[in-house]
Amino acid sequence: MKLRKVGMLAFCIAGVAGCGGNDSPSAPGGGGSSTLSAPAQSSPADAAQLASLRPTFVVSNSSSGSGARTYEFQVSDRSDFSASGPAAGGFVVAVSRAGVPEGSGGTTSFTPDTDLQPATRMYWRARVTQGSTTSEWSPTRSFGTQIVGYSRPGELYDPLTAGATIGTTAGPTTFIPGKGIQINGESSYVRYLLAQTLTSGELSVEIEGLYGNGPGAKLKLFSMFDGTGNLYDSKYLFNVQYRGGLDGNPNNSISFKALFGDNDWKYEPDFGQRSASVMSLSPARTYFWRAIWGSSVRVVLQDGRGGATLYDLSIPATSGTYAPTPHYAYLGANGPISVETGSWPGAIYRNLWIGTGTRPPTLGSATADYRPY
Repeated sequence: MKLRKVGMLAFCIAGVAGCGGNDSPSAPGGGGSSTLSAPAQSSPADAAQLASLRPTFVVSNSSSGSGARTYEFQVSDRSDFSASGPAAGGFVVAVSRAGVPEGSGGTTSFTPDTDLQPATRMYWRARVTQGSTTSEWSPTRSFGTQIVGYSRPGELYDPLTAGATIGTTAGPTTFIPGKGIQINGESSYVRYLLAQTLTSGELSVEIEGLYGNGPGAKLKLFSMFDGTGNLYDSKYLFNVQYRGGLDGNPNNSISFKALFGDNDWKYEPDFGQRSASVMSLSPARTYFWRAIWGSSVRVVLQDGRGGATLYDLSIPATSGTYAPTPHYAYLGANGPISVETGSWPGAIYRNLWIGTGTRPPTLGSATADYRPY
């Protein structure tokens, strides 16, 4: 088993072989004793939504047995405390700490030394050891870590469900409690300056409020390029569209366009591919959109995270490199541009991820309407 030591705290990193396996002394259900009662959990309360990434876990001291007692705490983004995969960079999704001395005053507590992954539904439990005897685990409780965004080299996350954004808004926008931010006009958007240029990566986001026969020909769901001016002046233009009901070529089709440094290095669906993508989306449903770039340009649409795949098209990028400097990303687009249309009016966005790798599997699980994928 591989552990990363921080002071006296051992962090079991999800995704490392053997983490949480049955060979671990902290394995689920391992060697519990009926002669020593499990500690009673005090806080955080079950299903609590917290405003912290380093919560303090508190249990009532065991009243059975005699002699010195120590406690073990486990925290994980999975209810079975097995490894879920890598966390977002700099955060942890699995923590195990044994040997915590019993506290005075009838309670024992433990606080991680490293931030837990933000906006994540997590689980915790504890047990007590006295001499050679270890109790059963306490019942498993859940909690949500602080719903907060962050930006660092290689990745950006913005939950958008807590009435705030780490981006810059322009034009009329509205935060809808528990749902996200609504773009209210074609010239409205949210803009993000990435900490570094991503020559390959993924932009994924949940979007609600889309419908068939929309009000513009080439309405932009999200876009990226190398500035804050005219998107269509950039040789690193990248946008994803759900076209409207007038001059959509064809109407209600899905499309995208990417330039990899030159107008000759353009990747977009042809008319036949667009025709095969025609669909009428429902404004009451949440759709999960993913745009992936690097050796190819790929766009995927799912009926909610974990739902059916409605669209999946990949075009090989045979020339050029996607290298906007600086690298800006937009929810929507920076306004109507010449004959093109801008943002999708009324679209509601939440759980935005932009990173060099795939979105961490449980990131955003504490937010509304979350479904794994």
